[in-house]
Amino acid sequence: MNLRFLALAPLPLLAAACAPADPETVAARSAAAIAAAPEATVLGEGQNCIDRAQVRNTVVRSDQVIDFEMQGGKVYRNILAQRCPGLGMDRAISYETSINQLCRQQIVYSIQNIGGVVQRGGGCSLGDFVPVEYVKRAKE
Repeated sequence: MNLRFLALAPLPLLAAACAPADPETVAARSAAAIAAAPEATVLGEGQNCIDRAQVRNTVVRSDQVIDFEMQGGKVYRNILAQRCPGLGMDRAISYETSINQLCRQQIVYSIQNIGGVVQRGGGCSLGDFVPVEYVKRAKE
């Protein structure tokens, strides 16, 4: 049985186009995408998979960072191996799986809203699921 899951968040109208870039540019974009995510403390080693049924919320932080907030308050940060063009702007993903887990190398797709029509965008491969805790900052 093929299950489909759709995590929706606000959807902008257009997605960015993908163009080849030199390795230094790609590395700089990756660092910027990761830096855009809220600061978090790593709580342990990355896992290959998480239980899909336990995912309470999916928060797309950038073109390369997705936080999976679980029931019970755990958070797993996934840093994609490659930047996923348009994902940070679209802020929504979908995926297909035949098991009740999301695993490293699973393909997720950005969800785009173009002229009021919701459609699947480019596919990107997930990385490890790293348990994190958001850093709480004191009010200034």
